[in-house]
Amino acid sequence: MSSMEQENKKIKRPSLFWLITEAGRALAETGISYPYRKFFVDNECGDGHPILVLPGFLASDMSTSYLRKYLDNMGYVSYGWNLGRNSGQEDALYELEKTLGDIYEKHGKKVSIIGWSLGGVYARQLSKMQTNMVRQVITLASPFRGISEANNVAWIYNLITGGKRVADVDPQLLIDLPKPTPVPTTSIYSKQDGVVPWEYCMEEVEDSIHQNIEVRGSHLGMANNPSVLKIITNRLQYKRENWEYFYPGNVVEDLFLYPSFR
Repeated sequence: MSSMEQENKKIKRPSLFWLITEAGRALAETGISYPYRKFFVDNECGDGHPILVLPGFLASDMSTSYLRKYLDNMGYVSYGWNLGRNSGQEDALYELEKTLGDIYEKHGKKVSIIGWSLGGVYARQLSKMQTNMVRQVITLASPFRGISEANNVAWIYNLITGGKRVADVDPQLLIDLPKPTPVPTTSIYSKQDGVVPWEYCMEEVEDSIHQNIEVRGSHLGMANNPSVLKIITNRLQYKRENWEYFYPGNVVEDLFLYPSFR
């Protein structure tokens, strides 16, 4: 048995407690984000570069509308994926490759990609397919290291695909998913995630362009979580040439918002 297989056997699906409290926690995070956005965000900090935002499994662009409005208000130009609900279809990668090319050509600038859950898995692969078009990748609770392993939504995937398991996806694609992206990448995860194991949402090795950041919050509220919005705001100002690690702004943030820095 390989070391990765041994690791996967040790990682369990999220607890039932975190799963059944997902919706309530997500609503709370969204509510808290309103005063955060109004009083603590500089609405003119963006440099105008385009951002492609990809929704999670079974979600559509409606789920990312709040985040995209937030990005637009800051001075960026955001785009949804325009493919309806994300049902985990492999063909979506090729549609997204065309979308990415169109955005890149329209703006003449590299595109940042933010992917929520399964959307982050797509985001990482897009950066490998069209590296020259991608400025950076930010993933929000995206299980790119264990897409075929235990989680709390696998049964939904099986249902809508007529019994086709995640593990039945192109094996070469599954092998490639955990491999590091060739662009600056920030992987955000939460140990209170009730949908996917947080261990699968992290880079195995951090280096000069790959960072893992832990936040407190739910899976369903990740894109509206104020601590996540703060990370996104900070990350988007960087290019590969000047990319550096994110650090909490003060001791209070370090203690309460970003546990991985303790």
